[in-house]
Amino acid sequence: MTALPAALTIIPPNHPLVGRVSPPGSKSITNRALLLAALAKGTSRLTGALKSKDTVLMAAALRQMGVSVEEPDATSFVVTSTGRLQAPEGPLVLGNAGTAVRFLTAAVATVDGTVVVDGDEHMRVRPIAPLVAALRSLGIDATSESGCPPIVVKGNGSFGKGRVEIDGGLSSQYVSALLMAAPLGEGPIEIALTGSDIGARGYVDLTIAAMRAFGAEVEQVDAGTWRLQPSGYRSTDFAIEPDASAATYLWGAEVLTGGTIDLGVAADAFTQPDAAAQAVIAQFPNMPAVIDGSQMQDAVPTIAVLAAFNNHPVRFVGIANLRVKECDRIAAVSTELQRIRPGLAEEDGDDLIVHADPGLAGQTLPARIETYADHRIAMSFALAGLRIGGITILDPACTGKTYPAYWDMLAGLGVKLEPAE
Repeated sequence: MTALPAALTIIPPNHPLVGRVSPPGSKSITNRALLLAALAKGTSRLTGALKSKDTVLMAAALRQMGVSVEEPDATSFVVTSTGRLQAPEGPLVLGNAGTAVRFLTAAVATVDGTVVVDGDEHMRVRPIAPLVAALRSLGIDATSESGCPPIVVKGNGSFGKGRVEIDGGLSSQYVSALLMAAPLGEGPIEIALTGSDIGARGYVDLTIAAMRAFGAEVEQVDAGTWRLQPSGYRSTDFAIEPDASAATYLWGAEVLTGGTIDLGVAADAFTQPDAAAQAVIAQFPNMPAVIDGSQMQDAVPTIAVLAAFNNHPVRFVGIANLRVKECDRIAAVSTELQRIRPGLAEEDGDDLIVHADPGLAGQTLPARIETYADHRIAMSFALAGLRIGGITILDPACTGKTYPAYWDMLAGLGVKLEPAE
């Protein structure tokens, strides 16, 4: 599907979805690997990579800072660097790519010069103050007037040294950003959490694994403290695993239609936190009455749409961080489920309650789903269209942020998609 219309109506297939689908590469790992390769001296080859809006924006920003990023094929990057980023001629404009904005905000402190890290109107309301405060505590001149992008960083060529504390409650990406920049310090750097809460801690483990692959020396002092040596990075060849968040849509399509979709990789082979969603999805239509989404945040919209067809209501807890994603995903999921059927969902503080109704399956309930420029809202609610007639997804092209071939994938499994006005 080369050119997407303004809206797509999904025609319920009325048959099990069966086939082989290779999920795209992990966005989270691809953007980590791109940055680490740019901070390493020499040439690194990244295979199995995701080519999507977020990773294209990261690659473009690195090119602005003097890094050679070649793309020999659809799933590879070849990154050649001196091991140091150069001051770009203009701002780094990163759309709504949270990983790119957070990671580069810390990394550009190692530039000798001033760098402006910015995003689009959606990114400009996503908080970054805890990361800016942590950078300032290291003696780095970083400012953000609104507590959100744009951020102005006046680097002096080093990441400093000593101890830095960070509140990771809003986003684990703040912690990952500091961790990845720390090996470029003047001396050892200790990074400590100010509290026990951290958004999706598994992504910090993902960061450390990638850092070690590029030669970083990371010591886990205790559950909330890491010590890093000024080792720098060395170039390497790095294989990127498929995206677990993308896999959740395939697992969801499988259980909703009673089908069998071969992903070519077992759920327990993923290292990404969202892979934990498979164990929950596999219990459909008897998923737990309470689901803690704190460590699989990007999978929550997928599971919430499945919950609409569950045999009993589901309360999602531990998901407050979803309010500061590409959109307020708690509000968005609740609003759009209620658009399908009034009373189908509600917000209770920062919890989301889905009032399950297995009888929805097979009905025609025309609904035009607002996607809020959020790829995960679009892809999750497409699953509702596999069992309910009349589901139309607005702005389907927003899936290009992480899964450009999403609609082609559904069509390849036999799902009919019709352009809508």
